[in-house]
Amino acid sequence: MMSRTAVVVMGVAGSGKSTVAELLAAELGWTTTEADDLHSPASVAKMAAGIPLDDDDRTPWLRRICRRIEDLDGDQVLTCSALKRRYRDILRTADARVRFLHLDGGRDLIGARIGARTGHFMPVDLLDSQFATLESLETDEDGASVSIDGTPDDILRRAIAALELTPTATTSTGADRPVRPQTPRP
Repeated sequence: MMSRTAVVVMGVAGSGKSTVAELLAAELGWTTTEADDLHSPASVAKMAAGIPLDDDDRTPWLRRICRRIEDLDGDQVLTCSALKRRYRDILRTADARVRFLHLDGGRDLIGARIGARTGHFMPVDLLDSQFATLESLETDEDGASVSIDGTPDDILRRAIAALELTPTATTSTGADRPVRPQTPRP
């Protein structure tokens, strides 16, 4: 049996992965990793130029995420779009129990979120390609899908319930959690 768990907060750009991952990690007392930080400079430049990544770009990135899961001691929450089943299959090769939390929302809501944020390399015009690529979690995948409607705390509560996770005693009220804006990663 694997000694650690990694929850991958997944979904299209602008769905709130960074916000929810930070809140979830704080609530559980786990480490958090922003997988966007593991993209190669060439991939970041490609996305910033409005060019979607292909599988040749994504595969080494997914492998870096697996190494990050294995390099950290203990449980962790990570962000990763993980849009295709085959990408999630790669992530599941990490030596951990890898679970997925799909943040599910409509194109209009997510497009508005992307349009409102600054300082991020993902332009709103790549959103349609992300929705076209998205493959929902299948019944044999360890994870759950939750709606992004509501506040970050609403989403957090739904995520904890859907994944049947247990918050730490010191954070279960949310009083010790950092306050985050409702828009993802400015």
